[in-house]
Amino acid sequence: MILSNNPALIVIDVQDGIKEETHWGGNRNNPEAENNIVKLLKHWRRLSLPVVIVQHCSVSPQSPFRPGAPGHKLMDFITVNPHERLIKKSTTNAFIKTGLSEYLEDKKIKSLVVTGFVTNNSVEATARYAGDIGFNTTVVSDATACFDKITINGTKYPSDVVHQLSLANLNDEYATIRTTEEIILSI
Repeated sequence: MILSNNPALIVIDVQDGIKEETHWGGNRNNPEAENNIVKLLKHWRRLSLPVVIVQHCSVSPQSPFRPGAPGHKLMDFITVNPHERLIKKSTTNAFIKTGLSEYLEDKKIKSLVVTGFVTNNSVEATARYAGDIGFNTTVVSDATACFDKITINGTKYPSDVVHQLSLANLNDEYATIRTTEEIILSI
């Protein structure tokens, strides 16, 4: 893992709607994800490194992330401080129609550290795209989480398996996978 001297922390979809577990498939893994996101945010802010908070503004009337729904609100520990960026998205990928690429280019940011929800959804979509367009991308395995997933043939996979497969999909080709502790010790 080679992070630039100005890596951006990308915090994806850390909103109250993630607590509506049945909507997402239930049985969320990694109950420490929020605590690890807090640790990373504190570390980034102490070092005055760039922070990008991504808020999903779903266009689906069933989504807990739709504007106006209680789940659209950022979790209480997520604030956007001065000199940090709030990106609002309506797709899984934080780069699509948001200005995120332009912001990162303007700030000359080359490395991203990605956290948040859901591992096999917005985290994976954003990390894949970031890797494809040339960012040195790291996904924090214990600062992300997901839910059980039922395949199209009806097989149910537990959240921990879904999480590990999603990280494996990203590993080495699109992103490096590290823990919160590894990240904090390396920056």
